[in-house]
Amino acid sequence: MDTDGKLLAMIRALGHASRFHFDSRGAQNRALRLLKEDGAVTQRELTERLGIQPGSASELIGKLERSGLIQRAPSQTDRRTADIRLTEAGLARREAGAEREKDAAAQMFAALTEEEKNTLLSLLERLHAAWREIARPPHPGEEE
Repeated sequence: MDTDGKLLAMIRALGHASRFHFDSRGAQNRALRLLKEDGAVTQRELTERLGIQPGSASELIGKLERSGLIQRAPSQTDRRTADIRLTEAGLARREAGAEREKDAAAQMFAALTEEEKNTLLSLLERLHAAWREIARPPHPGEEE
């Protein structure tokens, strides 16, 4: 396998390991994190921001609502939709999750020095920007 293939394999393996070992209830945690950061959002916004299908979002929102972690309220700006926001229990769950994530991150990167972490971060940011540019849809009038 060439270097590019090894890099892709390693990125996949690291993504899998981080989800498996450090991110139980991934979509739920991501939704709670987003709601804590942004406050109230519509179901459509939540669906788009999480990058999941509308049916999956409905199921996720239902689970979070039944668990008492979120609540829906009529939107102040659009009566056809509802805003989704954290409850006190949801906020408490998110804050506890943030502490676990901080501890997990310390474990995940304990093998690196601060200088190595900064170098890795810089490289990954550059790679992420390049991949986003490759993946962006063409603007109207641009050639594909």
